[in-house]
Amino acid sequence: MNAHVQPTTLPTAERRALRLLPSGETWRRVIDPAVLCLLLALLWERAVDMFGIKPYLLPPLSKVLESLWTHRAALVVQSWVTTQEVLAGFAMAVIGGIALGLAIHAMPLLRRALYPLVVVFQGLPKIALAPLMVIWFGYGAASKILMAFLFAFFPVVIATMGGLAGTPAHLIEHFKAIRAPAWTTFRRLYVPAALPSIMDGCRSAMPLAVIGAIVGEFVGSDSGLGHLILEANANGRTDYLFAALIVVSAVAGLLYLLVELAAKRIWWRGF
Repeated sequence: MNAHVQPTTLPTAERRALRLLPSGETWRRVIDPAVLCLLLALLWERAVDMFGIKPYLLPPLSKVLESLWTHRAALVVQSWVTTQEVLAGFAMAVIGGIALGLAIHAMPLLRRALYPLVVVFQGLPKIALAPLMVIWFGYGAASKILMAFLFAFFPVVIATMGGLAGTPAHLIEHFKAIRAPAWTTFRRLYVPAALPSIMDGCRSAMPLAVIGAIVGEFVGSDSGLGHLILEANANGRTDYLFAALIVVSAVAGLLYLLVELAAKRIWWRGF
């Protein structure tokens, strides 16, 4: 391919393929955090020795990595349990949050009746609901899924409402002037206008869903990374605890990346 050929002159399939190739900015977004993490890892390893920190307070990183490898089977199994809970709760939050946001925007009665409740429940400490979820739904996966849902739901609702409310007024008047059908107006105007805000809400909701599932496992469970963290703490295995925390961070980061890739794919496909 000629280096001077502009992407806009290429067929659609080739343009989309070019978008998938990592740009210089994309590489910097990967390399810069990686370099920072490496520096922090070296600092962690050296600081434990330099300051004589007791291993039960802060084990050296090498010990944590050793524990990570030794218990890799258990960590993989428990991370899959937590991931399933997070994905189920997140999916429910996205579907329910978008649906409620659309309903509140479209119906003035619901806007007056439900919006104050949404604001109130958004400010409610979700951690306080975890014991109730366990009492009502037991120690199984249902209570953890609901906790993930509760943590992720309200950011999606607020983002959907904000995106719909931010639709340019002159475009709304234009669609009314040409007498566009309601479905066409919704698909061609409101969805593209609200989608950036909805995607931002989903990005914010995914880490919160991970937090919700872990909190649910803390309160009452016999599996999952939260249960494993409590077990490691009870046994005084700080190295194992840190290994589990690394896995939780990796799961949250990977799921966030999947949401990011899904958002970009939606934009590339268009409407």
